[in-house]
Amino acid sequence: MSSRPPLRSLDDALDDLLGRAAALGATEEVATFDADGRVLAEDLVSALQVPPHDNSSMDGYAVRLAEIADEGVPLPVSQRIAAGQPAQPLQPGTAARIFTGAPVPAGADAIVMQEDTELADGVVRILRVPDAGQWIRRSGEDVTRGAVVLRQGQRLGPAACGLAAGIGRDRVRVARRPRVALFSTGDELVMPGTVPPDQMRPGAIYNSNRFFLRRLLARCGCEVTDLGIVPDRREATVEAMRGAAVDHDLILTSGGVSVGEEDHVKPAVQALGSLDLWQIAMKPGKPFAHGRIGDAHFIGLPGNPVSSFVTFLLLVRPFLLRLQGAQRVLPAPLLLPAHFDWPRPDRRREFLRVARNAQGGLDLFANQSSGVLTSTVWADGLLDNPPGQAIAHGDLVRFLPFAELDA
Repeated sequence: MSSRPPLRSLDDALDDLLGRAAALGATEEVATFDADGRVLAEDLVSALQVPPHDNSSMDGYAVRLAEIADEGVPLPVSQRIAAGQPAQPLQPGTAARIFTGAPVPAGADAIVMQEDTELADGVVRILRVPDAGQWIRRSGEDVTRGAVVLRQGQRLGPAACGLAAGIGRDRVRVARRPRVALFSTGDELVMPGTVPPDQMRPGAIYNSNRFFLRRLLARCGCEVTDLGIVPDRREATVEAMRGAAVDHDLILTSGGVSVGEEDHVKPAVQALGSLDLWQIAMKPGKPFAHGRIGDAHFIGLPGNPVSSFVTFLLLVRPFLLRLQGAQRVLPAPLLLPAHFDWPRPDRRREFLRVARNAQGGLDLFANQSSGVLTSTVWADGLLDNPPGQAIAHGDLVRFLPFAELDA
């Protein structure tokens, strides 16, 4: 009897998977309004300074510092400057009424905020001597002309879209969305809404994986074709795979890649292309498969819902981002204290479902079973625990927030 191959570390499996994720290459131009979540396919270089001119960060008065030796100095108001209006040079011995965002007049070197002044009959008294440059935003302090403000391979978020707009870009070039075919296998699966809970046949379960995988794919910027539930028959599985491989970049399934007689995904992929079955030293999520059918990648996730959820976040999501040319595919972990004990660790690397508490630490969900999807809803992230590492209350541990893993 041949021995089983050794378990692969998660880092090794991820490196291998990312090495197979050649960028799709195709790009498209989209409106900056619609670029959230897309991967930039070009460097964005600013053709202007941001802000374009020195401007006030407060409502108040623009003054010459040399003319304010002491508190209580009175200065006649010589002009009023609102945002979007041109400013005249500041006349000697006067102050200019100025509003937030308005250009600072030539000759002024400080802004006194409104609360530190008194105005009467067109004369303002300066109640507090300002510092040089006070409340002045300098031209180019945000972006200088010629600077690369966003780089190719960066995944755009709301702030990045705003920054692109701030340098005048109403459209940006981004990587094409990966096209993903998603289907489920298993005659035990039932779609919610088709059978009431009290009429479910023995052994049947509702198909929860299909729901969260479809949304996770969409959040990765994919175009998803949902092929539904494929019957547990070899011919049906082969035909579904063959059709999906024609115009998709990835075929994604959960379950059905074991060696059981009713698991037809494995022989179907092998009949049409190539398949590697990996046993990864992680918990949950040990079984994982990658293959190719023509030009399409195939990834088979474990069937247990938490295993499927976690392996998607840690393996499939980085793979899909790399297909789009993204450079950063996983967040850096946060170091936070564990507010629980974990005295019996697994030999595999564990990803425990935890939630941050009001004291700044992490609480543990009581049931860490790979079938308890409730744990992923209660939690707000994963604790990345090394193999064989016991945890005592107060130990610093590595925390991966869902906010960065499923966005």
